[in-house]
Amino acid sequence: MPVPKRRHSRARGRKRRTNWKIKFSGDSVCPRCGAFKLPHRVCSSCGYYKEMPVIEIVEKKKE
Repeated sequence: MPVPKRRHSRARGRKRRTNWKIKFSGDSVCPRCGAFKLPHRVCSSCGYYKEMPVIEIVEKKKE
């Protein structure tokens, strides 16, 4: 198995790692309530998908 003859410098290793970024999740905005949601999914804050009610959201009571 090949092994490097010399150690790579810090700059060379860091140049290689410059593209190791966290990718943006691509959230979209709900047209009904304005909350952020994943595309092609039901909005978790209002329960609508494509201007149609899909699920009923029940608010929790605070004690």
